Amino acid sequence: MARPRPAWTPPLRDGVAASRVAVGEGRFANVAEFLDARFPGVGGWPARLARGDVLDADGQPLSAMSSCPHGLLIWYWRDPPPETRVPFELELLHQCERLVVVDKPHFLPVAPSGRFLHETALVRLKRLLGIATLVPMHRIDLDTAGVLVFTVQPEQRNAYQALLRERRVHKVYEAVAPWREELVLPLTCRHRLQDGPGDAFMQMQVVAGDPNTETRVELIERVAPRHDAPDTPLALYRLTPRTGRRHQLRAQMNALGAPIVGDRIYPHLYPALAPGETPDYTRPLQLLSREFGFTDPIDGQARRFVSRRRLQTEAAA
Repeated sequence: MARPRPAWTPPLRDGVAASRVAVGEGRFANVAEFLDARFPGVGGWPARLARGDVLDADGQPLSAMSSCPHGLLIWYWRDPPPETRVPFELELLHQCERLVVVDKPHFLPVAPSGRFLHETALVRLKRLLGIATLVPMHRIDLDTAGVLVFTVQPEQRNAYQALLRERRVHKVYEAVAPWREELVLPLTCRHRLQDGPGDAFMQMQVVAGDPNTETRVELIERVAPRHDAPDTPLALYRLTPRTGRRHQLRAQMNALGAPIVGDRIYPHLYPALAPGETPDYTRPLQLLSREFGFTDPIDGQARRFVSRRRLQTEAAA
């Protein structure tokens, strides 16, 4: 059952919404004791309490020694380590009372997760527009650029996300990958994908069984090889997925023998960057969410959003 919505919600702080926690079972001498027990290993609570960054349900600052009865609602803001700024900007494609659509750059995660908070499309957009209720309608990988849609009104969120569940969204991607002369294009590829085992969980595996993914692959044009791999002929492909599983396009192109240029997961899984380590911004994954279209479930209007970005290509001679 959904939790009741609080009567008061703290304002955004630098684009970041406050988190909340309620005191459950147990006896705690004070708020500081509860926070240490509820979030073991998370430091910095004394400083946050001293700054007045921990609030009660009415927005009043709590101190370390404040009483901590059962049911007390506590608001706080995440306090992650400093993040390296992704040196690329979002481009606003559309804004209305129901939807906000952006052209996302490569390397920028969609929403806070793990060590990513401020350097995400969601927080950047909340900071820019001041709309606390923004929620991604869908997700694309941080390595992927292009069209990204957010919903504005909480009560309409499910109607838009139902479009994805019911496969009523038309999505088109573009990718640069090796040219495979033996592929007869256009083709519709169908595979069964499942999570990889153990340490390979990041890679989706192609396995035997009924297909659970489907993508149409078309050739747009042959393109010149990269200067660092002059013997690898390349092509620009149009990818139209009918299903929407994790890493679907990356895994399926790899299964066709044409892994997408710049992919650090397929076919070889490279180690994740260490905290604070800067990615090579000159070598983005060559995958772009080009088009996202649907019939608006609220007013029946045809919606079609198209990215203005371009992948790193030069037409082959």
